[in-house]
Amino acid sequence: MSEEADFDDIQRRMDGAVETLKREFKGLRTGRAHAGLLEPVTVKAYGTEMPINQVGTISVPEPRMLSVMVWDRSIVTNVEKGIRDSGLGLNPQTEGQTIRVPIPELSQERRQELSKIASKYAEQARVAIRNVRREGMDALKKQQKSGELSEDEAKRASDKLQKMTDDHIKQVDDLLETKENEIMQV
Repeated sequence: MSEEADFDDIQRRMDGAVETLKREFKGLRTGRAHAGLLEPVTVKAYGTEMPINQVGTISVPEPRMLSVMVWDRSIVTNVEKGIRDSGLGLNPQTEGQTIRVPIPELSQERRQELSKIASKYAEQARVAIRNVRREGMDALKKQQKSGELSEDEAKRASDKLQKMTDDHIKQVDDLLETKENEIMQV
């Protein structure tokens, strides 16, 4: 039986849910500038939608300012439009091939809204982790019914699976707590 291979796959899928959550959290504003803030922005360039980091260099020259150095002068206006239309509440200013993006202060209302969004992302990650657990448990029950696993082996495997699930849910909760603290920090 390939029990370890099954657990490796389950571990990989649970880790994937946590990594997705980390990526989603990068896109949430915290009131401080960081290059990851513009990662979800796409730009219409060369007849297709491209991630902003494929058309320019993003830097953080000041704590409340982002700078995008666009490589091709012909798409500067598209990059500016992409940032403006991204839903991040940012208002870019163009200076030649450089686009400056000031990061405005967050109002308390907006902080609470972002905190709710972070909670929603965390809940999606928890659901994904629980779904992986459920699929793993179903596979264990099938193996036990077919005689591939004894009752004791199935119990040990389900305990191991539950521990993996608990560890990943705790990682999600820790990430959420950290992100909420960043968002609420004035």
